[in-house]
Amino acid sequence: MNDQSELISQLRIDRSEPESRSILAILGWVLLVAAVLAGAGFGGRYWWQEQQRLDVSVLRVSTVEIAAEQSRQSVLDASGYVVARRQATVSAEVTGKVTEVLVEEGMQVTEGQVLARLDAQTEAAQLELAEAQLLAGRSALQEIEVQLADAERTLRREREVRERGLNSEATLDQALASFEALEARLIARRSDVAVAESSVALRRQLLDELTIRAPFDGVVIAKAAQPGEMVSPISAGGGFTRTGICTIVDMGSLEIEVDVNEAYIQRVSAGQEALARLDSYPDWNIPAEVIAVVPTADRQKATVRVRVGFLQTDERILPDMGVTVRFLDEEVETPAAAAVVQAIEVPAAAVRREGGQSVVFVAVDEVADRRLIQVGEQRRDRIIITAGLREGEEIVADLRGLAIEDGQVLRISGS
Repeated sequence: MNDQSELISQLRIDRSEPESRSILAILGWVLLVAAVLAGAGFGGRYWWQEQQRLDVSVLRVSTVEIAAEQSRQSVLDASGYVVARRQATVSAEVTGKVTEVLVEEGMQVTEGQVLARLDAQTEAAQLELAEAQLLAGRSALQEIEVQLADAERTLRREREVRERGLNSEATLDQALASFEALEARLIARRSDVAVAESSVALRRQLLDELTIRAPFDGVVIAKAAQPGEMVSPISAGGGFTRTGICTIVDMGSLEIEVDVNEAYIQRVSAGQEALARLDSYPDWNIPAEVIAVVPTADRQKATVRVRVGFLQTDERILPDMGVTVRFLDEEVETPAAAAVVQAIEVPAAAVRREGGQSVVFVAVDEVADRRLIQVGEQRRDRIIITAGLREGEEIVADLRGLAIEDGQVLRISGS
C-alpha cells in the first residue's frame, strides 16, 4: 500500500520550478529595458548638451610693456567728426556774371586775397559818369569862387566911395546884393560837389564789390562757380544762379564734435583730458581737451553735444573726418622710473561694448564667464586692458557676430 502511494506521488507534476524561472525572465527583461532607457536618456542628454555648445576659439592672455600714458583708463569713448568753427561760403554782395575765378580746391589763401571778379563794365561806366559830374561840379565851384572874390572887392570899393559921399546908397546896396547872391551860390555849389563826391565813393564801392576777396586766412575746400555763370547773394528761383564762389576753411579753427549719450554725460566735463584718434590714422593718438559741454540735449537722439579741441595741429587733420575720442580719467602721478608699465593687450575683436561698458568672455572649464574690464589705449586692432583680466586666463578670441551669453557652454576649437 505504501509502495502504491509513493508511485502515485511520483507521477504528480511539480509546478514550483517553472514559475520561479518565469519570474526571473520577466525581471531580466525589465532590467534590460530600464538599462536601455537609461542609456538612451544619458545619450540624449549628452547629445542635447553637445548641440547647445558654442564653437569658439580662445587665446591665452599675456602681459606686454607699454608706456604709462597708454595705460590711463578711459571713462568714456565716443565717436564724432572734425568740424571747423570758422568756415565760410564766399559770395558776391551783388548779383552779377562771373568773369574770372582765381582759386582752385586745396589752395591756401590769405585775408583780402582776390578770389574772383564779376562783370564790371556797367559799374565802371557809372563810376566814370560820377567822376565827370564831380569834375564839372568842382569847375563850377571854382568859377563861383572867382566871381565871389571879384564881388567882394567891388563891395569893398563901393563902401570906400560911399564913405566919401561920391556914390549913392543904392549903388552900395546893389554891390552888397551881388556879393551875397554869389556867396549863396558858392554854398550850393559846395553842397553839389559834396553830393558828387559821395556818388563817386558809392560807385567805387559798388565796383569794388564786384571783386570777391577772402574774408580770412584759410584753405579753399570747394569751388562752386565758373566764369560765365551768374552769382547772387540770394537764391534765385530759376536754379541757374549760383549763391557762392567757393568755400574757405580756417584750418586753425578745427575741433571735434561728438554726441554723448545723456546717461553718461556726467563722465565728461570742460577741461577734461582726452585722446583723439582719426579713423584714417588709427595708430595716431592726438592729445585733446574738452572745450565745452553744450548745455542742451537732443530730444530725438537722447544725446548731448560735446566740443573737443585739438592740443596739436597737423595738416593731416581735415574737416568732416571721422574720429574717436577717449575721455580720460584724472591723471595719476607716475614716477619717472615707471615710464614703462606692464599691461595686457588683446585683439579688439575680443572686446565687446555693452551699455557703455567693455566686457570680455573668459573660458572657465568650457563655460563662458562674462567679465567687466577697463580699457586703455586702442592701437589699430589691439586694445590695452588695464583691469579685469589676469595673465594666463583664456578669453574668447573673436566676439564679432557671436551670440554668446554669461554661462554659455563652449566647445573650444583652438587656442
